[in-house]
Amino acid sequence: MTDTKDRINEAFEMIDLELSRLQSREVVSAVEASDLLLDLRLLLMQIESVEDPVSIST
Repeated sequence: MTDTKDRINEAFEMIDLELSRLQSREVVSAVEASDLLLDLRLLLMQIESVEDPVSIST
């Protein structure tokens, strides 16, 4: 559960950092927006894999 909270906090930190960086700009490139969204998606995928571990049957 702690790992999940850490990942969520990391995602919030990333959002806050990028919002503060981009807030003063009038134009943001599609590449920058896609990079941020992909980074957030990867963080969320890591949360999902921690909560739903794959069971190996032997």
